[in-house]
Amino acid sequence: MFIRSERLFLRPGWPEDSCDILEAIDDMAVARNLAQAPWPYAAADARAFAGRAQDQRYPHFIITRPHGPHGGDVVGSIALADVAGEAMLGYWIAQRAWGQGYATEAARAVLDLARMLGHTRVVAAHFIDNAASARVLEKLGFAPTGEVSMAYCPARGASVATVTRAIKLGAPAMAAPDDGGASGAPRRAA
Repeated sequence: MFIRSERLFLRPGWPEDSCDILEAIDDMAVARNLAQAPWPYAAADARAFAGRAQDQRYPHFIITRPHGPHGGDVVGSIALADVAGEAMLGYWIAQRAWGQGYATEAARAVLDLARMLGHTRVVAAHFIDNAASARVLEKLGFAPTGEVSMAYCPARGASVATVTRAIKLGAPAMAAPDDGGASGAPRRAA
């Protein structure tokens, strides 16, 4: 599965991405905001991450800028995961790419995909001291659920308070039957 947004290309990880993934995530500033990433992050971790199998209902992507070297500069990752029967959005962005709106843009594209896959609600969680992630989720329309829990962060070596947010997604847009444009209605790609 591939997604093209305004400035980004989201695609599956490939084995040749492992060095770029390692360079992007092997950074305490990034890892301190992640509950799932091992720490210290090693080359074997990056190879395993790049080679993860895809799930059609819960896909994961490498976020790239298409103009980068080798068909795309890796700037992060984003995924939907099945957590206790709910779709959960997770992402990280390399520090060198912070402040450019990439997390919001990639998440917006993945939420559109989630809607098309039939998900009606998506949750996301962030450490309570991760104000940047809170802003991204707020911009996307995620609202606090009132749930605050503790999650272990390997990079910090401690459990950290985590805020859960959720967004309700509307029904997927259905393509109108192709009438050759006679109805005057806008045509959507199926």
